[in-house]
Amino acid sequence: MMVLVKTLVKTLGVLLVGAVVYIGFNVAQVYLVGRSDEVRPVDAIVVLGAAQYDGRPSPQLQARLDHALLLWGQGVAPLVVVTGGKQPADRFTEAEASAKYLVSGGVPLDSIALENTGRTTRESLLGVREIIRVRNLNSLLLVTDPYHAERTALIAQDIGLRVFVSPTRTSTIRGAENLSRHLREGAGVALGQIIGFRSLERLTH
Repeated sequence: MMVLVKTLVKTLGVLLVGAVVYIGFNVAQVYLVGRSDEVRPVDAIVVLGAAQYDGRPSPQLQARLDHALLLWGQGVAPLVVVTGGKQPADRFTEAEASAKYLVSGGVPLDSIALENTGRTTRESLLGVREIIRVRNLNSLLLVTDPYHAERTALIAQDIGLRVFVSPTRTSTIRGAENLSRHLREGAGVALGQIIGFRSLERLTH
């Protein structure tokens, strides 16, 4: 009996260590991808949504949009796709707030496409997939916060999109909150790689 107990404890210990190493590897990947920049000419820049306040982008969303404006000014793509739906009481979607901000920054309205129903990263990217299918586009450059870049890219690839990432360098998520989000994203990516990101979305929303 004691031998069985010791074997079980040892097995559980090995599994625990393996799980910690696996999650740690994914946290490192989240960190590294968030500090990479794959900027290059593409068919469209995609800005992942974040909170907006009655048509005004939150500081987090504004940082993403400012980065998109920088890329637009460099002539990276002829189209910017903005994403994100709205909360029940909101008057505007995240995509609408983003489009308004980009227009004020000099991007022509006819060079902006709106995906304005997605409530999650995956839902938004599915909407983006439909937009680029209709327009017969292919390559995309994803703009989001550094901690969010790895999961966003993996989900995009999982649904068949050809993507590169260019995380904003002016993210408002810093300090302890930034560390916390990196850890959560690392754990989420680790689990998503095992059960699939569609299943992960069902578990977390």
